[in-house]
Amino acid sequence: MISIRPAHSHDAEDMVEVLNAIYRAGLRSSPADTELVRERYLDTPHLIACTVADQESRVVGFQALLRAWLRNPYDVAEGWGIIGTHIHPEAGRSGLGRRLFAVSSEAARTAGLLHIDATIGAENAPALAYYSAMGFTPYRHVGDAIGHRFDVAEDASGA
Repeated sequence: MISIRPAHSHDAEDMVEVLNAIYRAGLRSSPADTELVRERYLDTPHLIACTVADQESRVVGFQALLRAWLRNPYDVAEGWGIIGTHIHPEAGRSGLGRRLFAVSSEAARTAGLLHIDATIGAENAPALAYYSAMGFTPYRHVGDAIGHRFDVAEDASGA
C-alpha cells in the first residue's frame, strides 16, 4: 500500500534515490545528493508543498510546489507556481502522479496561485505525457525543454 503524505527532513535520502533512479533511466540530466534535495525541495523558503508517496516506509515518488521568486533559475514569472514531479521508474504508471497532483493543486489554490509552470525536457516522454494528462499545456520553449502551464482557477475538477 502506498500512502501520500507531506515530506519530512528524514525523507531526504529516499528522495535522492528517486532522483538518481530517474537519472540512471536517462530521464534526468544529472545525479542528486542530499544537499540538492534539502535546498530545492525541503528547506527552501519558496516551498508551498512537498508531498511524498510512501511505500512501506520508503519514498517511491514526490512532488514539490514552489512559489516562483524574482530571478529564479527556471525563469518562471514571479508569483507563479513551479512544480516538479519525481517518480521512481519502478513505480511509474501506477497513479502516484495523479494522487500527488491532487495534493499540490489544492495547495496551489490555498496559496492563491493562478498558474503553475512545469518545464520538461523535450525528450522526456513520460513526463510530457503525465503533465498533459494533468491538464498542463505547452506555452514556451526553454533551450531543450518545453514549459507547460496549468491554470489553477480553471481547474474545476478538483484534480
